[in-house]
Amino acid sequence: MGHRLVAVLTALSLIVAVAVAPAASASPRAGALPDDFLWGVASSGFQSEGHSPDSNWTRYIRQGKTDDTIGSSVDFRHRYRQDVALAKGLGVKVYRVGIEWARVEPRPGVIDRRELAYYDDLVRAIVDAGMRPMITLDHWVYPGWVADRGGWAWSGTPAAWLTHNTMIVDRYAKYHPLWITINEPTVYVQKELQKGGISLDAVPTMIDRMVRVHRTIYDRIHRRDPDAMVSSNIAYLPTVEPLVDTAVENRIIDKLDFVGVDYYYSVSPTDLTAANAAIDRMWDASMAADGVYYALRDLHERFPGKPLYVVEAGMVTENGKPRRDGYRRADHLRDLVYWMQRARADGVPLIGFNYWTLTDNYEWGNYASRFGLYTVNVKTDPTLTRRPTDGAAAYRDVTTRNGVGPSYRPSRPATWCSLVAAPASCARPAR
Repeated sequence: MGHRLVAVLTALSLIVAVAVAPAASASPRAGALPDDFLWGVASSGFQSEGHSPDSNWTRYIRQGKTDDTIGSSVDFRHRYRQDVALAKGLGVKVYRVGIEWARVEPRPGVIDRRELAYYDDLVRAIVDAGMRPMITLDHWVYPGWVADRGGWAWSGTPAAWLTHNTMIVDRYAKYHPLWITINEPTVYVQKELQKGGISLDAVPTMIDRMVRVHRTIYDRIHRRDPDAMVSSNIAYLPTVEPLVDTAVENRIIDKLDFVGVDYYYSVSPTDLTAANAAIDRMWDASMAADGVYYALRDLHERFPGKPLYVVEAGMVTENGKPRRDGYRRADHLRDLVYWMQRARADGVPLIGFNYWTLTDNYEWGNYASRFGLYTVNVKTDPTLTRRPTDGAAAYRDVTTRNGVGPSYRPSRPATWCSLVAAPASCARPAR
């Protein structure tokens, strides 16, 4: 997950006064979605698998740069069939998973066949359950031997990355998955800088190299599957996203089959709580659902002709406790769907949505941040039992109905003068 507003303080500092605008008013109806709309759930390898091999992130943990150690996480590595069954039970069509380079190639040129067989079985299990895999090639983690050489600052990283991921593409292209090449590239850079994986002067180099490997692997995927759908999802940062996109998105837009977007936090003149995300109190940050409408509209207007897919969206709680703002997971989920349907009705070519995430997992340093439709008490429950939240039943109902239905009204009023995509989101509220 791209957490996603780590740069929110920068965003807030750049927000300028905008004209006072009326609050967005709800349409009488949420627009119908097409029958082939892709409902999905999302996860990442490192965050959920547990029993992690040597990587940049296991080293950050050992160096004391996180609140919690990862340990077993939710043990997806050994319980993936159970979780695939849970996803199938929700009625979703897409299951996003990650394939961890550090697990497959623990030493240079050495392939761990047992771990590769695990991924073989995982992908087949998803397909056999009637779902389409969405495969993430890079979700912020690389092998320890790459870290030894400087990570993305090492000149050999692009070639090593491409060698590994060419093998992955060639192995799984036959299943016609959706592909995410690099998860949230700009937040990847920020995390590496924050944890010491790169130095400040190496940031432009890392960005250039990610752009290069994306463009190269995109072509490889399309040689193996001409009808493939490939993207690199962005972490949508309120107001400043158009500026942020100049670093990566604008440079690869010709090599994207859809624009993938991750949406979590909202900002308005009367609600600046999103700043809590920058101090690791994400559960105190506003997660107003209508912001997804403005993020989608903005991306559609800036990248016309490209289909859009919400690769990640969801709600966080602190250790599964009720949020201070009283927002419930089920209500937030339905509200998100409502606003996505509104975007589609207003001409945004939205093709899919993945809920982040199926189960709670390791939130890049802690287990307190809970995003799962199924909660797992990693630190206190040795059985790692998956317990459904109210969001599970709500999502099952959404996938059954293919949306929230024309009579649905959001559980919360739309934000007054949203700054998610300012100034347009304030000056042109949804009507």
